[in-house]
Amino acid sequence: MPIDESRTFIPVNIAVLTVSDTRTMADDKSGATLVERIEAAGHHCVAREIVRDEPDMIEEILRRWIADAAVDCVITTGGTGITGRDVTPEAFDRVLEKKIEGFGELFRMLSYQKIGTSTMQSRALGGVAGGTYLFALPGSTGACKDGWDDILKWQLDSRHRPCNLVELMPRLLEHLK
Repeated sequence: MPIDESRTFIPVNIAVLTVSDTRTMADDKSGATLVERIEAAGHHCVAREIVRDEPDMIEEILRRWIADAAVDCVITTGGTGITGRDVTPEAFDRVLEKKIEGFGELFRMLSYQKIGTSTMQSRALGGVAGGTYLFALPGSTGACKDGWDDILKWQLDSRHRPCNLVELMPRLLEHLK
């Protein structure tokens, strides 16, 4: 991916939310993987939580982080499948102002190259609410690596060309002016 080294790197403040009925901080490998990659890329992990697969609880945390000016982006892991307890996309639907359709499409395209048709079971998605980016990744460590390494690492780098999500951040709330 083209990085323009002449441009200034702008760190993004990112919150990580693991959606799981069974994970704890001690065994949350997917959340830990995201935090490691976020910090290695020069960004700040400003919050990290684990929440049960309950849409009201997920929504509450998303709304709190959307309202927090110190959070630029939220990345969730887990709850994007198709079983009865997978409710992350439904919680996102309650808060999103705009969907970033291309994120889910691109994630599944890249995932197809690694896991084939099993990628159709993923409901990974992205969007914007209250000037905050929101991305929902599957709960596997591999999916978190793929989502970060192949998409988010680049789009959250202010030096990425021809364009990136960071340069749009000052304009995300212009509809309120």
